[in-house]
Amino acid sequence: MRILVTGGAGFIGSHLIDRLIAGGHDILCLDNFYTGHKGNILKWLDHPSFEMIRHDITEPIRLEVDQIYHLACPASPVHYQYNPVKTVKTNVMGTLNMLGLAKRVKARFLLASTSEVYGDPEIHPQSEEYWGNVNPIGIRSCYDEGKRIAETLTFDYYRQNKVDVRVARIFNTYGPRMLENDGRVVSNFVVQALRGIPLTVYGEGLQTRSFCYVSDLVDGLIRLMNNEYVGPVNLGNPDEYTILELAKAVQDLVNPDAQIKFEPLPSDDPRRRRPDITRAKTWLNWEPSIPLQQGLKLTIEDFRERVAPRNS
Repeated sequence: MRILVTGGAGFIGSHLIDRLIAGGHDILCLDNFYTGHKGNILKWLDHPSFEMIRHDITEPIRLEVDQIYHLACPASPVHYQYNPVKTVKTNVMGTLNMLGLAKRVKARFLLASTSEVYGDPEIHPQSEEYWGNVNPIGIRSCYDEGKRIAETLTFDYYRQNKVDVRVARIFNTYGPRMLENDGRVVSNFVVQALRGIPLTVYGEGLQTRSFCYVSDLVDGLIRLMNNEYVGPVNLGNPDEYTILELAKAVQDLVNPDAQIKFEPLPSDDPRRRRPDITRAKTWLNWEPSIPLQQGLKLTIEDFRERVAPRNS
């Protein structure tokens, strides 16, 4: 098949492209390199099944494809809050443009949505039936509400225009190729530990997250795209850890002498986050297989090659 991956030079997008090319597909990678990196797709640039297009999805584009994985959007608080209006435009206009493309060429469309649509959840764990508890005017709402409207658009195109859609709600994902400066908790802790500086924990570190290794997530996205179930479907690891437990796990693996320092909680930081993956198990026969310790070791190896100690 001929497959378009928007945000294909990003962390998740590049891992997805690796798998799709290995599966024998022709890939169009579309990215404006706002948070994507050419290094993530360097090995494919001369491959006959790969084509790179530098383009911003807030502008329309005409292509011929069979499937669209729509991943393009800054996904870490540091990047989506840097230019919140751009984040909203990417989620609204970018998604409209990609849905319009899917409608025109009759391509199957998969939206990479997010667990952020649940906001600071009052129900635990979060199932897809839960409508969320989101602050519509907070500093995270450019992303939270942006993805919620992207889901709205996707289902409106499905109902009104019979576009063949799939919606994945992605929970915390980690692994090689994460940006060093993305502000996400795994990359923060690993970089801090490698540089021998204190690991920053917000609040008392009792807020919880669930961490899905990137290869497990990519497997879930491909299964959803090629399944007849529309979604939304939660894709994430149901194992729940406190942020303090994660800090200590990274500390043990990288630098047992690293200090932990506590800072005030940021605004609208969710207290608990864990997916109910019953739908993914039922419809996709999917659940994560890589435990946190194993995934962290692989992630740390990748960061070691890129992050120099502070004193070097």
